[in-house]
Amino acid sequence: MTCPASPPRRLQSGRTTALLGLLLLGWFAAARTADAERPNVLVIVADDMGWGDLSFNGNTNLSTPHIDSLARDGARFERFFVQPVCAPTRAEFLTGRYHPRGGVHGVSTGAERLDLDEKTIAEAFRAAGYATGCFGKWHNGSQYPYHPNGRGFDEYYGFTSGHWGEYFDPPLDHNGRDVRGQGYITDDLAGRAIDFMREVRGKRRPFFAYVAFNTPHSPMQVPDEYWSKFAAAKIELRGAKRKLEEVEHTRAALAMCENLDANVGRLLAAIDALRIEENTIVAFFSDNGPNGHRWNGGMKGIKGSTDEGGVRSPLLVRWTGEIEAEHSIRTISGAIDLYPTLAALAGVPIIGDRPLDGVDLSPSLQGEEDFRKHALRILVQHWGGKTSARGGRYRLDAGGRLYDMTVDRAQQRDLAEDRPRVARMLRKAVDDWRTEVLAELPRKDNRPFPVGADPMRATTLPARDGEPHGGVERSAKA
Repeated sequence: MTCPASPPRRLQSGRTTALLGLLLLGWFAAARTADAERPNVLVIVADDMGWGDLSFNGNTNLSTPHIDSLARDGARFERFFVQPVCAPTRAEFLTGRYHPRGGVHGVSTGAERLDLDEKTIAEAFRAAGYATGCFGKWHNGSQYPYHPNGRGFDEYYGFTSGHWGEYFDPPLDHNGRDVRGQGYITDDLAGRAIDFMREVRGKRRPFFAYVAFNTPHSPMQVPDEYWSKFAAAKIELRGAKRKLEEVEHTRAALAMCENLDANVGRLLAAIDALRIEENTIVAFFSDNGPNGHRWNGGMKGIKGSTDEGGVRSPLLVRWTGEIEAEHSIRTISGAIDLYPTLAALAGVPIIGDRPLDGVDLSPSLQGEEDFRKHALRILVQHWGGKTSARGGRYRLDAGGRLYDMTVDRAQQRDLAEDRPRVARMLRKAVDDWRTEVLAELPRKDNRPFPVGADPMRATTLPARDGEPHGGVERSAKA
């Protein structure tokens, strides 16, 4: 039987509303599904941990099985470089730009602040729908809007300065309010990050979590259960400058590294428990070289030095099912590359109108890189008026000496006369960097310390941000 065609008629307003409601519900459901499918990102940063403070790099003085597992189950960058000290490296990670461009030129008295017109990786991920959290040492500004909550992080728990004097039940900052930490600081930070990941996943949102541990940075305080292993242990592997090594300091650093490794294990276990291992990118690196003369693979330099040992860091990236296990990457890379690389992996757009110094290395992680593309790339490290440049194979030190880092980690044989073309190329890179990048710093830092910028918070003006005068002196440089 054929029914006669009915003339078209307008939907009644109630039916229209219902239909629109169903369409909106479908759109929101699709959006939630898209968010759930986006990879979570967990970035873990150690503070003053050298390249050689990990057992997978050959240090038999300690054991770091959880960090080692990232190297085994993911990619390992063999030529990854940061800056010689904390705040500059953190600024470069956050922005993908060399630190002088963002106004960072020191570690205290406000010199560590990241200019407010710089856009951060957290802002990019938040704009893409991610929940963002930072846990630990910030070191890029304390007063809002320099505070992490003003730079793209929904949740913050930690301390904003570079040096903190208490590691057990310490005074901390939770979203701009003073709180008291619970237990040993590294354990506490990991616990807070785990709570954040659980809460966000319970809401079916993707997360961007930045866990900025503050160890093995001084003060050399560590729980007894970790110290007891090293208190009387023989330190088999020693620093390149053995006479300058303080063995008790080394013992404490090794104990702190093992505690940090245990907390990395807690973070990875939480990802497993949430069943999001295959949908979570995990990156691990350190902010500079070791904070003392201890074993570091025979490299010259420690924290604060622009030589190889002061700026070479581990970088491990795991994304189960997407990045090949035990993948070794020899492409030269640095902290400035993390923003564009992680954003590309997650499908998150870069925000802001400032050109990045970093490059997207996601093709290297996914086995699609043309290594010739980065063969002539040069990275520059700068601190304390000293500038060094690193190409794929050679380093030009702050004194203009040239070394082949593939065979001379200790930087003992100057090849500037034997490789004049390479020396000229690296010297030009340093000159250009100073002219273009370093020149962006004003001669005098006149940025004010904002007071009352956020009406919901009290403003803290710590002594470290002031310049003592009238007979007042600092008890320590920190």
